[in-house]
Amino acid sequence: MTGVYDYTVILTYLSLISANIGIFVALSDNKIYAAALCLMLSGLFDAFDGKVARTKKNRTDYERKFGIQIDSLTDVVAFGVLPACISVGMIKQSELFQIDSKILRFSCCFVIVLYVVSAVIRLAHFNVIEDERQLAEGGVNRFYTGVPVTAAALVFPTILLVQYVTQTDLTFIYLIFIIVTGFAFISTVHVSKPKDRHIFLMIAIGVIEIAIVILVWRFGHKQPLNL
Repeated sequence: MTGVYDYTVILTYLSLISANIGIFVALSDNKIYAAALCLMLSGLFDAFDGKVARTKKNRTDYERKFGIQIDSLTDVVAFGVLPACISVGMIKQSELFQIDSKILRFSCCFVIVLYVVSAVIRLAHFNVIEDERQLAEGGVNRFYTGVPVTAAALVFPTILLVQYVTQTDLTFIYLIFIIVTGFAFISTVHVSKPKDRHIFLMIAIGVIEIAIVILVWRFGHKQPLNL
């Protein structure tokens, strides 16, 4: 079989599987909270896949390049397509978007497609720049140009957390963040690569978000999680 199947890419494959499950539940059953959980899991796997890959000292050039490409392709699905599918699920559930308006449907479609295109452009740019940088200096990149697409794993689940806790329809807010985040992907702003303590902080935030949802569901007499 072609490809790489050792432990260096296992977390990337797990991220891809989680993202596909999230897409399925978001579109088939409108289970947006379950899809958001899949998005957070993909973000967790992505946070450590590079570190795991670099533990193999005798990686071939093919394995290194494959790792970069499969990581970016997975990111397209996990942090590009999945958040877009969650927005579709939210629109289907939202009473605010049940108006029979072609303009509204076109606007929503345009915003969602623009987000996915921005994520793809961001990742293509990263691949080109990273390949050139590896040839010139090697090592690990210290900063990114544009906001990394993995930011989606924290931004969009947070919106869904607020929606669930407050029982307020935040579909419109979600779509606004879809636009803002999409443009942030292709911006020229320099973002420092997160250090270990920042990664663990983001993971802690994700765990807290999940805990809040479970507590509110269990003791707050809110609507079912629709998982």
